[in-house]
Amino acid sequence: MNIVLLLGLLLLLGLIATRAFKLINLPNVTAFLVVGLVIAITCILIDNTGYIGSTGRTLSEDLVRMNSFISSVALGFIALSIGEEFKLSKIKEYGSKVLLITFLQALLAVILVDVGLVLACYFLHLNYAIAFCLGAIATATAPAATLMVIHQYKAKGPLVDLLLPVVAFDDAIGLIVFSISIAISRLFVTTGGVTVMSILVVPLIEIFGSLALGFILGIGLHFTIKYFKSRNNHMIIIIAFTLLGVGACTALNMIKIEGQYLDFSSLLTCMMIGAVYVNYANDDNRPIITRDIELMERWTPFLFTLFFVLSGASLIISATNIFSNGGVEMLLPVGTILVSYLLLRSLGKYLGAFIGCKVTHREHTVTKYLGLTLLPQAGVAIGMANSISDMEMFKVDNIGNLIVTVVLCATLVYELVGPLLTKWSLEKAGEIDKEMMR
Repeated sequence: MNIVLLLGLLLLLGLIATRAFKLINLPNVTAFLVVGLVIAITCILIDNTGYIGSTGRTLSEDLVRMNSFISSVALGFIALSIGEEFKLSKIKEYGSKVLLITFLQALLAVILVDVGLVLACYFLHLNYAIAFCLGAIATATAPAATLMVIHQYKAKGPLVDLLLPVVAFDDAIGLIVFSISIAISRLFVTTGGVTVMSILVVPLIEIFGSLALGFILGIGLHFTIKYFKSRNNHMIIIIAFTLLGVGACTALNMIKIEGQYLDFSSLLTCMMIGAVYVNYANDDNRPIITRDIELMERWTPFLFTLFFVLSGASLIISATNIFSNGGVEMLLPVGTILVSYLLLRSLGKYLGAFIGCKVTHREHTVTKYLGLTLLPQAGVAIGMANSISDMEMFKVDNIGNLIVTVVLCATLVYELVGPLLTKWSLEKAGEIDKEMMR
């Protein structure tokens, strides 16, 4: 099929959908996901007629291939933007109390999802790797949906002041937890013997190797960009180093240690590139970095649109693969894991934020409502799920497809309910002017 034509069509349909969804006050992310669902269903129906494209692949297979490429690149830029929020000056400004709250709400979400889904997998006779993978993904929070609500209603107050830094640091913690959880999950899917090398040394090589690679590329970005002045050249350099980070991880993952492929994390690598870039600059270069970040935010919307549309398409394709291989009897396991994940993650986020606020002596309204504002989940979570589905070790027993299906379904729920809960919480906390509600 004509890939370029399809990409143009996906972008246009995604843009048109945002206008329609705006009429019912739903976020753009939801519109993109729904467009992807419709596109995937259409492609599957065409495939069932026996259609094979000029590439020798079906439309669904072409969508999967595009999603694999687009998601890896888009996730690299998402991780880069997370790293840019990880400023040492900002950490000192917010203090250890904010980091404690962020850590507790992420940790409790991981523990509850891990424990609850391990029990669910035991009774459903599913691989325990599913529980640990979803536990890691549970940490991620979508900053975009939260910020949209805050900006739309011009919310101000102690809840907003705490919410913004918590959301900024949450995904950074999530990326580290994700790398550790993947290492644990590997124990349940590899057929080789369990050794110290496989359960301890290799994961440490992957985590610290990813961070070291990102640090080296971040230093390279810092020194390279000093020799160029124009904003266009700066944009090219930042894009180039982000792609180098993603590509280098892919290349290094071809290396085997004791018969086991390495799994360097492009998420951690690109996050470190962004962190090094913003922290190595002196005061004179701060305005330039701010300008570069703003330019990046203008450049990436088309990439993120494709990312979410193709992720929506992956939901249907993954679900189709699961049910075609496992039959209708897979409906109960998938539904049970999905409902358990939604309930356990939501409870973990709320209780973790509640306990953190209590321990750090926050205001009553902040303690009561912060957890509800941390429920939205989208980009990073979808990217984590897609990266899992691309790993060979998680292709056994449809583990990768099941995880993608659960995360994308959960994203639809969270993106529908999350912004509404955030708005309600800010209103109850008295941080939205009543005039803005009219």
